[in-house]
Amino acid sequence: MKIHGLAIAGLVLAALTGALYWSNHHKPADTTAASADTPPKILTLNEAGISKIGLKRRGADQVVVAKDGSGKWQILAPKSFAADQSAVSGIVSILASLNSERLVEEKAGHLSQYGLSEPLLEAEVTEKENRTKKLLIGDDTPTGNAVYAKLEGDPRIFTIASYNKNSIDKTSNDLRDKKLLAVNPDRISKLELVASKRGLEFVRNKDQWQIVKPGPLRADSSRVEDLVRALTDAKMELDGSSSGSGDAQKITSAFASSTPVATAKVTDESGTQELVVRKKKDDYYAQSSVVDGVYKVSSVLGQGLDKDLDDFRNKKLFDFGFNDPLKIEIHDGSKAHFLTRNGQDWWSGEGKKMDIRSVQPLVEKVRDLSASKFVDSGYSTPAIELAVTSNDGNRLEHVLVSKNGEQWVAKRESEPGLYELDSKAVVELEKAADDLKPASAPSK
Repeated sequence: MKIHGLAIAGLVLAALTGALYWSNHHKPADTTAASADTPPKILTLNEAGISKIGLKRRGADQVVVAKDGSGKWQILAPKSFAADQSAVSGIVSILASLNSERLVEEKAGHLSQYGLSEPLLEAEVTEKENRTKKLLIGDDTPTGNAVYAKLEGDPRIFTIASYNKNSIDKTSNDLRDKKLLAVNPDRISKLELVASKRGLEFVRNKDQWQIVKPGPLRADSSRVEDLVRALTDAKMELDGSSSGSGDAQKITSAFASSTPVATAKVTDESGTQELVVRKKKDDYYAQSSVVDGVYKVSSVLGQGLDKDLDDFRNKKLFDFGFNDPLKIEIHDGSKAHFLTRNGQDWWSGEGKKMDIRSVQPLVEKVRDLSASKFVDSGYSTPAIELAVTSNDGNRLEHVLVSKNGEQWVAKRESEPGLYELDSKAVVELEKAADDLKPASAPSK
C-alpha cells in the first residue's frame, strides 16, 4: 500500500512540475483574468506636447516624424518628405492616450514568449524637454484580436487591441503627403490649361470663373470647379518610388516615353504651381513643380484634364439661375410679351395680373434655354428677341435668336460666341409664350 501511495504521489508531483514548466514557457491563454476590473492605461501624454515620433518595424528602416518651427509635422527619415498632417495626428492621438485591454503580468520573466524580446514594432514618443517613452509591440494573442505590448523600462505586460497596433504601424508612404499640388482650392485666382495644343486660361472673380483665353467667354463655373478639384485632389500613387526602388525607375521611364495629356498651372497668392500629366496605354503619370519625382496618378485626374474649350463654356443663354427674374420681354415676329414680377405676382405690360400657372412654364423655358453645341457661323437676321432683368435689377441680359434653315442660332448681345439651339426648345418657348393668360377674376 505504501509503495502504491508513493507512486500516486510521484505522478501528481510530475504533473504539477510539468504544468509549472508549461506556464513559464508558453504564452498565457487569452482568457487569463485581468488583475483589475478596469484595464490600466499604458500611455497618458499631453497630445499637444508631443514633438517627435519614431516608428521602427522589425527589419525595416525607422520612420521619424517631427514638428517643424511652424508646428507642422514633417517626415525626417528614412527620407525627408512633407507629411500628411491628419495621418500623423491620428498616430499622435492614439499614442497620447493608449489603453490596454488587460494586464497580463505584473513582472514578466520571459519576454520572448510574447514576442517582446525582439519587438515587431517600436514606437518612441518624444515630448518637450526631450522626454521619451518607448512602446514595444510583440506577437498576436492566441485569439488574434489583440497583441502583446509593454513600455520600455516597465516590467508589466499588457495586451492592446489589434486595431490600435494597425493604426500605429505605418510606413513613410502611409504618412507622406501625397498631394501633388500644395494649393488651397478656394484661393486659386487663375488657372491655365494647355491640352491638345490649345491653351485655355480661366480667372476667378469672387465665386465666378471667366474664360479669358483663347478669348473672353462665359465659363461654366461648375465645370471649372471640377477641374480645380481634380488638380487640388491629385495624389501620387507611390508604388515604391519614395524608397528609390526599381518601380521609381520604371515610372520615370514610362513618363519619358508617354504622350502628353495636359499641362496645368494654378496660381494663388503664394505663386504658380505646375502639373504635367502624360499617358501611356491606360496609365497616367504626372510630374509636379513642387514635389520631386514622377508618379503614377489616377485615370480620374488624366481624364479630368483631357478637355477642350467647349467642355468649360457656359451653355446656358441666361444667368439668372434658380432665382426668378424681375422682368421678361419677348418679341417673336408680330407678337410681343411683357412681364413684370412684384413679389410672387406677375403682371403684363397692360397692368393685368397674370395667371402664375401660365407664367411659370415660360420662366422655366427661358431659364432652360441652352446650346446643344457651339458654332462659329449661321447667325443671321434675328427672329426672336428676349430681354431678361434679374439680380434685383442689376443684371440685364439680351439674347437674339435667328433661324438658319432648320437650325436656330442665338447670340448674347455684346458677346462673340454663337449658340446652336435645339429646335424643340424654341418651339416649346414660343408655345409657353402663346399660352400666357391673365389671372381669373376673384369670385364674389
